[in-house]
Amino acid sequence: MRNHISRITRNCFYQLRRLRPIRRLLGRQVAQRLVSAFVLSRIDYCNSLLAELPASTLVPLQRCQNAAARLVLNLKTSDHITPALIELHWLPVKQRIIYKICLLVHKSLSNTAPTYLRELFVPLSTIPSRSSLRSSASTNLSVPATRLRFGERAFAVSGSRYWNLLPADIRNISDIADFKSKLKTYLFQQAFGL
Repeated sequence: MRNHISRITRNCFYQLRRLRPIRRLLGRQVAQRLVSAFVLSRIDYCNSLLAELPASTLVPLQRCQNAAARLVLNLKTSDHITPALIELHWLPVKQRIIYKICLLVHKSLSNTAPTYLRELFVPLSTIPSRSSLRSSASTNLSVPATRLRFGERAFAVSGSRYWNLLPADIRNISDIADFKSKLKTYLFQQAFGL
Protein backbone atom coordinates (compact mmCIF):
# COMPACT_ATOMS: atom_id res chain seq x y z
CA MET A 1 0.00 0.00 0.00
CA ARG A 2 2.87 2.38 0.69
CA ASN A 3 4.00 2.11 -2.93
CA HIS A 4 0.46 2.87 -4.11
CA ILE A 5 0.20 5.89 -1.83
CA SER A 6 3.63 7.20 -2.81
CA ARG A 7 2.68 6.93 -6.50
CA ILE A 8 -0.53 8.85 -5.88
CA THR A 9 1.24 11.59 -3.91
CA ARG A 10 3.96 11.90 -6.54
CA ASN A 11 1.33 12.37 -9.25
CA CYS A 12 -0.66 14.84 -7.14
CA PHE A 13 2.35 17.00 -6.33
CA TYR A 14 3.35 16.93 -10.00
CA GLN A 15 -0.09 18.29 -10.95
CA LEU A 16 0.11 20.93 -8.21
CA ARG A 17 3.52 22.07 -9.49
CA ARG A 18 2.02 22.41 -12.97
CA LEU A 19 -0.91 24.47 -11.65
CA ARG A 20 1.09 26.80 -9.39
CA PRO A 21 2.54 29.08 -12.15
CA ILE A 22 -0.91 29.76 -13.62
CA ARG A 23 -2.73 30.10 -10.29
CA ARG A 24 -2.57 33.92 -10.29
CA LEU A 25 -4.32 33.95 -13.67
CA LEU A 26 -7.22 31.85 -12.42
CA GLY A 27 -10.13 32.74 -10.20
CA ARG A 28 -10.79 30.75 -7.08
CA GLN A 29 -13.63 28.70 -8.62
CA VAL A 30 -11.58 27.74 -11.66
CA ALA A 31 -8.60 26.83 -9.48
CA GLN A 32 -10.85 24.74 -7.25
CA ARG A 33 -12.29 22.88 -10.25
CA LEU A 34 -8.84 22.20 -11.68
CA VAL A 35 -7.54 20.97 -8.34
CA SER A 36 -10.61 18.75 -7.97
CA ALA A 37 -10.07 17.31 -11.44
CA PHE A 38 -6.32 16.78 -11.27
CA VAL A 39 -5.58 16.20 -7.58
CA LEU A 40 -8.63 15.26 -5.51
CA SER A 41 -9.83 12.78 -8.11
CA ARG A 42 -6.50 10.94 -7.75
CA ILE A 43 -6.77 10.94 -3.97
CA ASP A 44 -10.34 9.59 -4.17
CA TYR A 45 -9.70 6.94 -6.83
CA CYS A 46 -10.00 3.49 -5.20
CA ASN A 47 -9.55 5.03 -1.76
CA SER A 48 -11.85 2.43 -0.21
CA LEU A 49 -8.85 0.07 -0.43
CA LEU A 50 -7.14 2.25 2.16
CA ALA A 51 -9.71 1.55 4.89
CA GLU A 52 -8.39 0.77 8.35
CA LEU A 53 -4.80 1.70 7.45
CA PRO A 54 -2.78 3.38 10.19
CA ALA A 55 -2.99 7.16 10.24
CA SER A 56 0.75 7.39 9.58
CA THR A 57 0.24 5.67 6.23
CA LEU A 58 -2.43 8.16 5.18
CA VAL A 59 -0.36 11.24 6.11
CA PRO A 60 1.17 11.68 2.62
CA LEU A 61 -2.30 11.81 1.06
CA GLN A 62 -3.40 14.37 3.64
CA ARG A 63 -0.31 16.45 2.81
CA CYS A 64 -1.37 16.42 -0.85
CA GLN A 65 -4.85 17.60 0.05
CA ASN A 66 -3.41 20.30 2.31
CA ALA A 67 -1.13 21.52 -0.48
CA ALA A 68 -4.10 21.58 -2.85
CA ALA A 69 -6.13 23.67 -0.39
CA ARG A 70 -3.20 26.09 -0.01
CA LEU A 71 -2.98 26.42 -3.78
CA VAL A 72 -6.70 27.12 -4.20
CA LEU A 73 -6.81 29.72 -1.42
CA ASN A 74 -3.34 31.24 -2.10
CA LEU A 75 -2.12 30.43 1.41
CA LYS A 76 1.45 30.28 2.65
CA THR A 77 2.90 27.01 3.88
CA SER A 78 2.98 28.43 7.41
CA ASP A 79 -0.79 29.11 7.45
CA HIS A 80 -2.97 26.71 9.43
CA ILE A 81 -4.83 24.31 7.13
CA THR A 82 -7.97 23.43 9.14
CA PRO A 83 -9.77 26.75 8.44
CA ALA A 84 -8.93 26.31 4.75
CA LEU A 85 -10.44 22.81 4.61
CA ILE A 86 -13.53 24.09 6.41
CA GLU A 87 -13.86 27.03 4.02
CA LEU A 88 -13.53 24.75 0.98
CA HIS A 89 -15.85 22.20 2.64
CA TRP A 90 -13.39 19.36 1.94
CA LEU A 91 -13.40 16.24 4.07
CA PRO A 92 -9.99 15.07 5.35
CA VAL A 93 -8.61 11.93 3.70
CA LYS A 94 -9.75 9.52 6.43
CA GLN A 95 -13.33 10.83 6.25
CA ARG A 96 -13.21 10.70 2.43
CA ILE A 97 -12.47 6.98 2.72
CA ILE A 98 -15.34 6.45 5.17
CA TYR A 99 -17.64 8.47 2.89
CA LYS A 100 -16.81 6.28 -0.12
CA ILE A 101 -17.28 3.04 1.82
CA CYS A 102 -20.60 4.11 3.34
CA LEU A 103 -21.82 5.24 -0.08
CA LEU A 104 -20.98 1.84 -1.57
CA VAL A 105 -22.75 0.09 1.32
CA HIS A 106 -25.83 2.29 0.80
CA LYS A 107 -25.87 1.43 -2.90
CA SER A 108 -25.53 -2.25 -2.02
CA LEU A 109 -28.43 -2.14 0.41
CA SER A 110 -30.63 -0.21 -2.02
CA ASN A 111 -29.92 -2.74 -4.81
CA THR A 112 -28.17 -0.27 -7.11
CA ALA A 113 -24.76 -1.91 -6.74
CA PRO A 114 -23.58 -5.04 -8.54
CA THR A 115 -24.66 -8.40 -7.12
CA TYR A 116 -21.19 -9.30 -5.85
CA LEU A 117 -21.28 -6.24 -3.58
CA ARG A 118 -24.88 -6.78 -2.47
CA GLU A 119 -24.02 -10.28 -1.26
CA LEU A 120 -21.36 -8.96 1.14
CA PHE A 121 -23.78 -7.20 3.49
CA VAL A 122 -26.30 -9.07 5.62
CA PRO A 123 -28.81 -7.11 7.76
CA LEU A 124 -29.14 -8.45 11.30
CA SER A 125 -32.90 -8.71 10.87
CA THR A 126 -32.45 -11.46 8.24
CA ILE A 127 -30.34 -13.73 10.47
CA PRO A 128 -32.67 -16.22 12.24
CA SER A 129 -30.56 -16.53 15.40
CA ARG A 130 -30.48 -12.75 15.83
CA SER A 131 -34.00 -11.83 14.78
CA SER A 132 -35.18 -11.75 18.41
CA LEU A 133 -32.52 -9.24 19.48
CA ARG A 134 -33.24 -5.51 19.84
CA SER A 135 -30.48 -4.70 17.36
CA SER A 136 -32.31 -6.60 14.63
CA ALA A 137 -35.00 -3.92 14.60
CA SER A 138 -32.42 -1.35 13.55
CA THR A 139 -30.67 -1.19 10.19
CA ASN A 140 -27.43 -2.66 11.56
CA LEU A 141 -25.42 -5.09 9.47
CA SER A 142 -23.76 -8.29 10.56
CA VAL A 143 -20.00 -7.78 10.87
CA PRO A 144 -18.14 -10.87 9.65
CA ALA A 145 -15.74 -12.33 12.20
CA THR A 146 -12.05 -12.17 11.43
CA ARG A 147 -8.99 -13.20 13.37
CA LEU A 148 -6.38 -11.16 11.58
CA ARG A 149 -5.83 -7.42 11.55
CA PHE A 150 -5.52 -7.65 7.78
CA GLY A 151 -8.98 -9.23 7.65
CA GLU A 152 -10.47 -6.17 9.34
CA ARG A 153 -9.54 -4.16 6.22
CA ALA A 154 -11.77 -6.34 4.04
CA PHE A 155 -14.60 -4.39 2.44
CA ALA A 156 -17.33 -6.57 3.99
CA VAL A 157 -15.91 -6.03 7.48
CA SER A 158 -14.97 -2.36 7.31
CA GLY A 159 -18.13 -1.48 5.36
CA SER A 160 -20.36 -3.14 7.95
CA ARG A 161 -18.50 -1.48 10.81
CA TYR A 162 -18.65 2.01 9.34
CA TRP A 163 -22.32 1.53 8.45
CA ASN A 164 -23.20 0.44 11.99
CA LEU A 165 -21.45 3.53 13.39
CA LEU A 166 -23.66 5.90 11.39
CA PRO A 167 -26.69 7.42 13.15
CA ALA A 168 -29.94 5.58 12.41
CA ASP A 169 -31.53 8.62 10.74
CA ILE A 170 -28.77 8.64 8.11
CA ARG A 171 -28.88 4.86 7.57
CA ASN A 172 -32.64 5.00 6.96
CA ILE A 173 -32.42 7.51 4.09
CA SER A 174 -33.40 5.88 0.79
CA ASP A 175 -32.75 8.79 -1.62
CA ILE A 176 -29.10 8.68 -2.76
CA ALA A 177 -28.68 12.46 -3.13
CA ASP A 178 -30.12 13.10 0.33
CA PHE A 179 -27.95 10.31 1.78
CA LYS A 180 -24.79 11.82 0.25
CA SER A 181 -25.61 15.26 1.62
CA LYS A 182 -26.41 14.08 5.16
CA LEU A 183 -23.43 11.71 5.23
CA LYS A 184 -21.00 14.42 4.18
CA THR A 185 -22.43 16.82 6.75
CA TYR A 186 -22.16 14.18 9.48
CA LEU A 187 -18.55 13.28 8.60
CA PHE A 188 -17.64 16.96 8.28
CA GLN A 189 -18.95 17.64 11.76
CA GLN A 190 -17.10 14.59 13.11
CA ALA A 191 -13.83 15.65 11.48
CA PHE A 192 -13.82 19.28 12.56
CA GLY A 193 -15.87 19.09 15.76
CA LEU A 194 -18.53 21.51 14.52
